[in-house]
Amino acid sequence: MAEQPCLAPAASPPRRGTAPHPGPTAGPVPPGPQTHPRDKWRKKMDFLLSVVGFAVDLGNVWRFPYICYQNGGGAFLIPYTLMAVFGGVPLFYMELALGQFHRTGAIPIWKHICPIFKGIGFAICIIGLYVSFYYNTIIAWALYYFYSSFSGTLPWASCDNPWNTPDCTNYFGKSNVTWTNFSRSPAEEFYMRKVLEIQKSGGLYDVGGIHWQLLLCLFLIFTIVYFSLWKGVKTSGKVVWVTATLPYVVLLILLVRGATLPGAWRGVIFYLRPDWGKLLSTAVWVDAAAQIFFSLGPGFGVLLALASYNHFHNNCYRDALVASAVNCLTSFLSGFVIFTVLGYMAEMRDVEVEDVARDKGPSLLFITYPEAIANMVGSTFFAIIFFLMMITLGLDSTFGGLEAVITAVMDEYPQVLAGRRELFVLGLITVCSLGSLSTLTYGGAYVVKLLEEFGAGCSILAVVLLETIAVSWFYGIQRFSHDVKAMLGFTPGMFWKVCWVAVSPALLAFIVISSLLDQPPLTLFDYQYPEWSTSVGYVIGASSFICIPFYMVYKLVWTPGSLKQRLAICIRPEKTTRDPQAEAVCMSPVL
Repeated sequence: MAEQPCLAPAASPPRRGTAPHPGPTAGPVPPGPQTHPRDKWRKKMDFLLSVVGFAVDLGNVWRFPYICYQNGGGAFLIPYTLMAVFGGVPLFYMELALGQFHRTGAIPIWKHICPIFKGIGFAICIIGLYVSFYYNTIIAWALYYFYSSFSGTLPWASCDNPWNTPDCTNYFGKSNVTWTNFSRSPAEEFYMRKVLEIQKSGGLYDVGGIHWQLLLCLFLIFTIVYFSLWKGVKTSGKVVWVTATLPYVVLLILLVRGATLPGAWRGVIFYLRPDWGKLLSTAVWVDAAAQIFFSLGPGFGVLLALASYNHFHNNCYRDALVASAVNCLTSFLSGFVIFTVLGYMAEMRDVEVEDVARDKGPSLLFITYPEAIANMVGSTFFAIIFFLMMITLGLDSTFGGLEAVITAVMDEYPQVLAGRRELFVLGLITVCSLGSLSTLTYGGAYVVKLLEEFGAGCSILAVVLLETIAVSWFYGIQRFSHDVKAMLGFTPGMFWKVCWVAVSPALLAFIVISSLLDQPPLTLFDYQYPEWSTSVGYVIGASSFICIPFYMVYKLVWTPGSLKQRLAICIRPEKTTRDPQAEAVCMSPVL
């Protein structure tokens, strides 16, 4: 690893409207001024593991395998790869480059790009809060399972528990067991009647009281999150060495175990068997695009925030390619881990894999997989490591999501929050805890589903679309390319420019329109959501996105001059000076 030569400060700071060009002895310094020195990652791997940890989350384990087999098995990999290459990876690269060059969070970065779009930053923060309200509750469920796994016999292995009903049917290790439409496995009843206690709720009309065991689990989760984030990237960068690497060890162990189970081959064939006719369906391409965008996570402000703590000359181009590849390969690997076990279950039930694989979302992780684990040799060990993996996968994404909010707000209001990070993080965690209370009720699973569908659905895709348009069309692709050249020493190729200007925005617009036109009825288990809940969901989704037009109006009203002059000022990057002392002496190595 070769060090970059020390760079001297520029003789005079360039105007913000002109792109910096590195000379042989002087290089550009990132925007300023900053009264407090900005934190930096201790090591390059701290940053890379944080990015990978955020991108690889619970959705890689539960959503990708289900989407893959539902949309043509092996044939689905074609639209998935194309959407990744032309949509997901270019936007991933763009966000890393923006954050690294401007060295600021999702709210104040817009004064350097296109001030009238600053509402995007506020929308991102609101979406981040909505996600924290339900996502940490799912981690709390995993923690409950993790604690329950420390027993000689797993509590979801039999029908002899107080929470079981007469419909409970345990078919493992038994013959002449009839499985009907009313049958419920021990794992399903444990999840619904013990963990969620959903039988005490009448739906959204009557969610019931708070499940105190889950409240304790969530308190522990938020305590871990607080002490991982309170000191900034110096603490979170250490934690991710465990939380981002442990899931891969567990995945490999579970893959080897799954491959040795009887019937595993049936699950693999079902997972990968190509159905080429599916490629003619528009829905398959929409699912592929949505999966890659939600999986890589552009638009959540996380990549901006994490990259803003990089050294100016860090090779974010290579980071984008590595992190994207790891993310997609992890999704593919998770499919084998899940479907070898589903094949085993189909063999034991003497049914088709399709009948076992009907569960999707959290049910796949909290019912189907635990049910298979309970009937393996060494079930306690495999249950412990499986739910530990789920906890670490979830924590990584929570670290990233909340760091995006923390960085954005603290960079926007440095005069108030500078030097008070610990207190601000404590306040943010408190807000997230209070917002999560409704998800801890006996009907909390219904609230989780509602927030999952509307809190970060079309709204985040629309935010990414506007962000791409603002950078590529208003800030200008040539100016952005000059910024990248200032950091990396080379200009992005034509492929990246075409994707940023045309292909990625077109794909995003296609997904947003398709999602709005096709809204299936919202259901969970056997519960049909009432019509008013859909209206509430639209209000939740609009409450974040509406920040963008509101801020545009505010900016135009308070900017002096005629309407033409106001528009010209609002779409032009502010001419800020650069900090002559920031990182101008010795830049980081290009890794």
